[in-house]
Amino acid sequence: MKSLKSVMSVTLRSRFIIFEVVRRIMQFFFLIFLNSAIFGLSAIPLVLPILLPSGLPYRIAGEALSAIQKMIYDSVFPLLPLASIILFSVLTGRALCGWVCPMGLIQDILAAGETRKFVISPKTHKSLIGLKYFILGLILLISVSLSLAQLSVAGRVYREMLGLFAQAPFNVLSPSDTLFAALPRLLSAILISISLGFEYLTITPLLIIRLVILIAILFLAVRIPRAWCRYVCPQGAFSALISRFSLLGLRRDIVRCRKVGCRMCEEKCPMNVPILKLSAEKITDPECIYCLRCIAACPVKAIKPKFP
Repeated sequence: MKSLKSVMSVTLRSRFIIFEVVRRIMQFFFLIFLNSAIFGLSAIPLVLPILLPSGLPYRIAGEALSAIQKMIYDSVFPLLPLASIILFSVLTGRALCGWVCPMGLIQDILAAGETRKFVISPKTHKSLIGLKYFILGLILLISVSLSLAQLSVAGRVYREMLGLFAQAPFNVLSPSDTLFAALPRLLSAILISISLGFEYLTITPLLIIRLVILIAILFLAVRIPRAWCRYVCPQGAFSALISRFSLLGLRRDIVRCRKVGCRMCEEKCPMNVPILKLSAEKITDPECIYCLRCIAACPVKAIKPKFP
């Protein structure tokens, strides 16, 4: 019996590793592909509901939330980015968060170590989930108010004073923009300053704030899997509002499932989705990013994708 359990454990671990390797390959592929303008490829008229650094010049696709902020600021109805969020959320839920988003890749890499993880109680988890919806609402409120501000002279002056923060209030502080755009520029400036003199290096208070936010998010990612996606990401919040109606879902076979005394699926879920408490026929939880770790972890293969 002990030998059988050992074999099953090795088999499950191997299957889990295979799933993770495949997903990691896909994440790296999309990281390179979405920034492949560096190889001379032309940009395509597409915005995606993931975090793509708006300050990076090599993108071939846009970011939906960034486009929404900019279009509202310009008093243009954001039809294309809204359509993108609705379409992808209805078809695939938040699968792009699990397989495409560069910020998701960074968090997955940081969480892969053996560092002891923080245990978040269900009550605290439920409360913290609301934070990203609050941030999303605040971003949209600021964008709309700044759009309306152009109707008065004082409002227009206020918009000009805020500069880039007025056009995209979230992107100015986004850890994704800081990591993939602001930080490389800072490192480049430091290298140049080494030869020309550090008096040419300018570090603003805003840059310091951005770096502090980034460090905090990366630290949390080590201790709490997908902490940014779970509790803070406003783009994830926008997609989550619609993904509960997703055609893509998961199905749990209640005959196979060893619900009592197992919980392997929930333990491996980086988003802390209460899989065993949800409808077994079709699981479309708004927090699910369809990383499929629950499928790989299930010892009796009771969970499978379902579409539609």
